[in-house]
Amino acid sequence: MLSVGAVISLAVGVLALWIGARLLVTGASRLASAAGVSALVVGLTVVAFGTSAPEVVVSTEAALAGRGDVAVGNVVGSNVFNLGVILGLVAVIAPFRVAEPLLRRDVLAMAASTVVAAVVLADVGISRLEGGVLLALLACYLGALWLAIRNASDAAGTAADSLEASDDATSPRASEDGRSVRLGLEALRVVAGLALVIVGGRVLVDAAVGLALSVGVSEWVVGATVVAAGTSVPELVTSVVAARRGDTGIAAGNVVGSNVFNVLGVLGIAAVVRPLAVDPAVFFALGWLAVLTAFATAVLATGRQLTRLEGVALVVLGAGYWIVSMGG
Repeated sequence: MLSVGAVISLAVGVLALWIGARLLVTGASRLASAAGVSALVVGLTVVAFGTSAPEVVVSTEAALAGRGDVAVGNVVGSNVFNLGVILGLVAVIAPFRVAEPLLRRDVLAMAASTVVAAVVLADVGISRLEGGVLLALLACYLGALWLAIRNASDAAGTAADSLEASDDATSPRASEDGRSVRLGLEALRVVAGLALVIVGGRVLVDAAVGLALSVGVSEWVVGATVVAAGTSVPELVTSVVAARRGDTGIAAGNVVGSNVFNVLGVLGIAAVVRPLAVDPAVFFALGWLAVLTAFATAVLATGRQLTRLEGVALVVLGAGYWIVSMGG
């Protein structure tokens, strides 16, 4: 029998994640912008990792509770949702072509991380050692990204000359879009957002498990669909808003960066906290994710335009995963 309490708790958890992630991403983006970081870099790093905060919290909470299916299903399902529904909607709203070498490199990193996920999950589990390896790969990725950003800044001559060393930490600072940024206020926004994400993550996991038990659905299915979509709400909102504003580079960067971080960071942290065992259904999900990743990589890494028709195809594939998973 369907538990009304579980449904209400699920909705509350998703709402808390959405509000918290919006606060976190907005605050972090403004701080980065005030520091002179480019919009594309913000999309690939601050925004991408910020919108992945719900995945980190939810999968870690699930791992601590011994619910490996929810922890892993959340990551794989979120990546399917990101590439299928979110990237597809971005293309439907505003077809785009990615020309920046930085983003193309990160698209290839996304494809490589998907292959790594398949290798690690080949034995339907992730050990602490494998989790450590994933985190080490994430550190290497971040290091390479930092070097690329620094080299690009040096080549363009965009040093932070305009930033005054004597500025007070609480004084207003101009962001890239000309808005005044109060560092103390934005830091408080980040902390509040993080707190909401943590609370929302715990509520979401408990509600999702309760829902699965009440309707007789496996924890894997709930984790890979309902929980995954819930934790992907921040990516959805951020990317759609960015696309509507014409910032397709940020929208695409958010999806790509989030997918890399989900596999290497979220799975790595969850496995280090507690080794994960997962349902063999993970192979079907990974196969679906591989198809979406291959398609997105072929379009984005080659600099070819992602058209509205291709966007619709991505949305159909993403939604199809939900339908097939729930039906199974």
